Amino acid sequence: MTPSFPESILVTGGAGFVGSSLALYLKSRHPRTRVVCMDNLHRRGSELNVPRLQNAGVEFMKGDIRFAKEFPAGPFEFILECSAEPSVLAGYGESPDYLMETNFIGTCRCLEFARQWKSKLLFLSTSRVYPIATLEKHPWIEQPTRFAWADVPGAAISSRGVREDCPMTGARSLYGLTKFASEGLVEEYRDGFGLRAAINRCSVIAGPWQMGKVDQGVVALWVLRHFFGKPLKYIGYGGTGKQVRDVLHVSDLCELVEEQMANFDRWDGWLGNVGGGLEISTSLQELTASCQKIVGRGVPIAAEPQNRQADLRVFLADCSRLFARTSWRPRRGVTQIVADVFEWVRANERALQPLV
Repeated sequence: MTPSFPESILVTGGAGFVGSSLALYLKSRHPRTRVVCMDNLHRRGSELNVPRLQNAGVEFMKGDIRFAKEFPAGPFEFILECSAEPSVLAGYGESPDYLMETNFIGTCRCLEFARQWKSKLLFLSTSRVYPIATLEKHPWIEQPTRFAWADVPGAAISSRGVREDCPMTGARSLYGLTKFASEGLVEEYRDGFGLRAAINRCSVIAGPWQMGKVDQGVVALWVLRHFFGKPLKYIGYGGTGKQVRDVLHVSDLCELVEEQMANFDRWDGWLGNVGGGLEISTSLQELTASCQKIVGRGVPIAAEPQNRQADLRVFLADCSRLFARTSWRPRRGVTQIVADVFEWVRANERALQPLV
């Protein structure tokens, strides 16, 4: 059967970093497809994406996925569920209501509309669904610029990352819980209503137009602080900056999502890791060196030895399951990611400075 691309797409969280990037990419690749972005503009900086979307022919509607009455009139052939309160620290210093309602009740709303409209649905989950204690107790070694996981025979965690068969019992942060619960809800709708759906468990996603903060969007934050000469901190694990994350350029994600949407019968029921893996990973120390080289300046970096709530020494996604399913591979490494963010910041300095 010849693959066909959806004629209409609803992108929830469509003014956010990932949602807007996907909407713009898909509209540029499929100009006849109607693309509608829905967002409540809760995150500071998301308002900057609205003119970009509209200028590209993407429809924007301000709406909150917590409330069914704020959804646009359907039906839509496809729903890209990108909405989230993405901070791992969200809900700990204040009421978790907004986090829970957005990340779980919001998913409920999307799934219910997908059921009513008979839409296909792609849910963007997170690597944060894996339990913290399981990841933290896995043996690790200290290298000159990073921590690394050790290889243990038979374990679901290795030097290459975490597999999807990792034991899932344990706490995973309130954010991780909401996304893990939403994964389960997607499966219930697939089984109970015949919903056609797939789940991408995404690692750290980075690239231009990400409004990085201390608790989310680390690559963009590092570049922004270096560009504007603002101080940074290595927080936790002795303050050495050796914590490691794998990173995926948002453009690589866009290319994968396009493939999934165009061939959705092959992806219906999919749940798996989507990330840069060991090959595209960085520690904070290494990220600092990249920023210094590309931005051309250093900034003061303090050390705060104490760990934050729900922090991780290492996270790498083992994407073997994904790579066995598709010829897609992430093509853009950490150096290119940093360079692309730097060029974006340099081109939008005046608009971004008040947000730093």
